[in-house]
Amino acid sequence: MSASLDNVILSPISENEIKELNPIVLAFIGDGVHTLYVRDMIVKSSNLLANGCHKESAKLCNAKSQANKLATIMNLLTDEEKDIVRRARNAKTHHTAKNSDEETYKKATSFEALIGYLYLLGRYDRIKELLSSEENV
Repeated sequence: MSASLDNVILSPISENEIKELNPIVLAFIGDGVHTLYVRDMIVKSSNLLANGCHKESAKLCNAKSQANKLATIMNLLTDEEKDIVRRARNAKTHHTAKNSDEETYKKATSFEALIGYLYLLGRYDRIKELLSSEENV
């Protein structure tokens, strides 16, 4: 079975399909989307070599930074988006935070789940709106 790139990248799924996904799965995809966004921003705004780009992105793609970003954008979220954040925060995980406390980790997971949710629904403009609103934090 061969999948075309169109079916892998930027292919929205339905609201019903989203509701069936575990919030931790949303966080999994959201982590990748957020990381790509940050890396894209760094590459386009600097003249760093790969190692420098990695170091800069690591400053923004970690639990503490993501938890802070969620706090920054929380007042911009719709009720639907806040529900996703709540579901992810309350989701049971079997993973322990390596470099942060449990509360920070849960907030970061909630942020990632929100980004994953918006990505899978194809709401790319909303992702850009939320992520660009907190770039200067």
